[in-house]
Amino acid sequence: MYTTKSRVFVLILAVLLLIVSPTSHPASQAFQRGEPAGRTVFDGPAELPRVLIRTTLADTPAPGHVHLVKGSDNLQEALDGAKCGDTLKLQTGATFAGVFRLPSKPCDDGHWIILRTSAPDDSLPPEGTRITPCYAGVASLPGRPDFHCAAARNVMAKIEFDGKGGSGPLFFQQGANHYRLIGLEVTRGNPGARLHTLVSPTEKGTADHIIFDRVWLHGTAQDETTRGIYLSGTTYVAVIGSFFTDFHCISVTGACTDAQAISGGSGSNPSGSYKIVNNFLEASGECVMFGGGGATQTPADIEIRRNHLFKPLLWKPGQPGTVGGVDGRFFIVKNHFELKNAQRVLFEDNILKNVWGGFSQAGFSIVLSPKNQSPNVCPLCRVTDVTIRYNKVSHVAGVLLIANTLSDTGGVATAGERYSIHDLLVDDIDGESYKGFGSFALIISEDPPLKDVKIEHVTAFPPRVLFSILSSVERPKISNFTITDNIFNGTPREIGSAGGGAKNCAYRPEAQGPAGVLKSCFTNSTFTHNLIVGGDGGWPSGNIIVKNADAVGFRDFHQGRGGDYRLCREKGETTSCSRS
Repeated sequence: MYTTKSRVFVLILAVLLLIVSPTSHPASQAFQRGEPAGRTVFDGPAELPRVLIRTTLADTPAPGHVHLVKGSDNLQEALDGAKCGDTLKLQTGATFAGVFRLPSKPCDDGHWIILRTSAPDDSLPPEGTRITPCYAGVASLPGRPDFHCAAARNVMAKIEFDGKGGSGPLFFQQGANHYRLIGLEVTRGNPGARLHTLVSPTEKGTADHIIFDRVWLHGTAQDETTRGIYLSGTTYVAVIGSFFTDFHCISVTGACTDAQAISGGSGSNPSGSYKIVNNFLEASGECVMFGGGGATQTPADIEIRRNHLFKPLLWKPGQPGTVGGVDGRFFIVKNHFELKNAQRVLFEDNILKNVWGGFSQAGFSIVLSPKNQSPNVCPLCRVTDVTIRYNKVSHVAGVLLIANTLSDTGGVATAGERYSIHDLLVDDIDGESYKGFGSFALIISEDPPLKDVKIEHVTAFPPRVLFSILSSVERPKISNFTITDNIFNGTPREIGSAGGGAKNCAYRPEAQGPAGVLKSCFTNSTFTHNLIVGGDGGWPSGNIIVKNADAVGFRDFHQGRGGDYRLCREKGETTSCSRS
């Protein structure tokens, strides 16, 4: 029976589940002030980043000379001739075409080199504010959110790759350091060319102390541009207030399969720390990804906050006005955020919108999956100490894929553990429309064993299955897995098996029931104080099961799609809402 005592519990639970603004949350305030840097601070089982990057203009002084670089000038000569502390102002509205290499110089924290538009500061959005294509004279892009342009006017300088293939236009030469880029458009020309990466260190090279500030990086609408910024081999790099569009790979006929706005986590050079804050990040594969290749190092201390990770629905097959490659092939869509090799990651206060399956993926928004890529080129790869908090996910086929699996050639990664996932609001999980499982989480534990995961204060209404699980009864059970204080749909299948037959701990979940599956698959774990809406029951004691959403008293459930999931204020024995 749904008693008054239960309603009070639900009300308290719903207050806990409201998405808290990180600027008002004490833990986030402390993080933004830099308090965790240099000492060990945890969010649940996950250690937060130890090193933070300071990125105000005051933190990157350039007290040297200011040089105007006209559109008719040689930009490479200007870069070669710049001294530490100088500012190069690229002529507003000019296009600098070619490949440009930023050289190594003996710069330090008091003498940065600034590469920026010649437009005055007051023509750009203020420091700390995200730029949009409006500032390059583009008022809108099809299928993207409204830029809210007061006026579209080009105040940027353009750096454009003009080759027929390869990478460019910007390379950081071995040892390049202390560069800040401001108010630039970085892109590619030559329609039909297949471009790999717009910005990267030279092959196997290193770079450090690089800041991309209010930069628009983009490909072209129907060509393959694999990647915006490649971070492998770099340290102390920040991407702030910037805008990434049109990074995509074309199915079947294309030269690439995974496009990313920002990626890293490969190679043999140290990498991290990184700051990716307040950006619009668009890519068909993964908007942000670390790992996926050979590596002898793991990037660490990664701050990813206040970004909008997005895929335009006009890339989705069957949509009106669908856009793909010029040959009519669709773009390869995968995930929003994926980690295959990373440690001490904070993913906070981000918006993740639109992802679907149909290629090699099943439309999961967030993927945590350490991978020793074939042919076993990264045995030390790990995904550890990941905090995911205060985020909103919408219009997806599935939310979380947490998987410790073998590579195709049987390679084992080092670890996948210590994940803290909380204060997550999910809206519109739809396996049918977005071609996937329609689940909240797919959990796979092969080798190494998955452990130390905490999921709390989540609001999510998957239509098909809450959790799908794959873990062999011949392997150690998933351990220290805590799922508390959440609001979930019961779903028709509740907990499902992700395959493996009788060797899977979740085999015949309809016979075991949710409590039975949890007991079979997990050890030293907790599933309690959750509100389960609907379903057939069979959950462990300590949870509240209600018949339907009306019994909960949401302000406007709206079938879990675009609803208002706060609770109505109680009046006596009933719940009612004031709808003004």
